[in-house]
Amino acid sequence: MAEHQAERKRVVVETPAVRREVEHSEAVHYPERTGASGTLLAAVAVAVVALAAIAILFLMNRQQDTNANLAQQQPQTTIVQQPAQQPPNVVVQQPAPVTQPPVIVNNPGTASGGSVSTSLNQDSAVQSAIDKKISNDPSLSSLGITAMVLDGKVTLMGIVHSESEKARVERAVRAIKGVKSIDNQISLQP
Repeated sequence: MAEHQAERKRVVVETPAVRREVEHSEAVHYPERTGASGTLLAAVAVAVVALAAIAILFLMNRQQDTNANLAQQQPQTTIVQQPAQQPPNVVVQQPAPVTQPPVIVNNPGTASGGSVSTSLNQDSAVQSAIDKKISNDPSLSSLGITAMVLDGKVTLMGIVHSESEKARVERAVRAIKGVKSIDNQISLQP
């Protein structure tokens, strides 16, 4: 039910010849107002925004579930880092070149045969002492010197860097009990 209202106005119009009064009436139409239209419009706008937000959240959740399923299906790769392996240090010890072949002398034993076995036992003890002395001294063990003992005579073979090293080896061997003589065949490295 629309409201109708008439508005009346009196207007004075002056013209050069006459002055007259004109009544002007105008009908104004006001629509029916219930007061709910603004509130209804606001409620609809809020509902549309809420539905859009729910739809977006639903789609995002669904996409995350799909990504999680894909991640579970793919096999996981385990990376194990190990320290880099360095090649082992290889030390090749070559026997010293023999300038003269070793001379082996067979001493016929005395009638009792006791001196041959005694001499072998003494040589073996002297050989052990020389080997121990050379291996326990770091400056001598790195040279690669070999010694052979026969009847208390020690033959030294190997290669050294200087005359002083050659003399140091000979002095160390000469100090061992049971050494009668030394044949120093140690060569100098060129």
